[in-house]
Amino acid sequence: MDFTEDDAAAVYDVTNPWRAEPGTSDGFYTGHATAAQSVLDVGCGTGQMLRSLREQGHHGRLTGIDPDAAALRRARRRADVEWVEGPAADIPWRAEFALATMANNAFQCLVTDADIAASLTAIRAALVDGGQFVFETRHPQARAWEVWATAEPVPFEYAGRQLVSWWQVESADDGVVTFTETVGEPDRTPLRTDRATLRFLDVDPLNAALRRAGFAVENQYGDFGGGPLTADSRSIVTVARAA
Repeated sequence: MDFTEDDAAAVYDVTNPWRAEPGTSDGFYTGHATAAQSVLDVGCGTGQMLRSLREQGHHGRLTGIDPDAAALRRARRRADVEWVEGPAADIPWRAEFALATMANNAFQCLVTDADIAASLTAIRAALVDGGQFVFETRHPQARAWEVWATAEPVPFEYAGRQLVSWWQVESADDGVVTFTETVGEPDRTPLRTDRATLRFLDVDPLNAALRRAGFAVENQYGDFGGGPLTADSRSIVTVARAA
């Protein structure tokens, strides 16, 4: 079986379906986006959120940007949403959106301080004054990479075949984690391996970066049900306002 980058994008939708249920990340983002007349989804991937919004009758401007060409090919099956290929730092719009989002921990793909600064500055520029930026990042205190390193393969069905996916952590240093995700046969014969690097940014440096880019933190939660940030929080869920 030839497992391409287009297959990998399709598998993402199979294994991570968008379910906008109360108390979930999908429900949290859907609630904010439904209330906004114009939405920019940064790191939109295969476009699940924006496609779902349009299907539910959202009549405003919906725009997604992502550097992954294969993911966008899948997103573009929905032609009544604007899809743009590129990184967050290259966002071209100025004061055009009421809401910007980065769902599914997409913020963690911004690895360097320079990339975080450039991306936040571009997102702020795309928002109208008073617009919201809503996103989440995994809390470093939860050390999610240690769970990935010991997790059992996850089974799923794709194109009529039983497959599994598993992770291997290559390095974890000063909040920067590099790992691989492999899709393979149930006997662990690999079909495709992709490598990624994520940044785990703590609350104080995160909020400092937001302030420097022109945001004011409006609310921060430890989960998608609006629970407080605590010593046990696995996520930092942020609602920031364009100052």
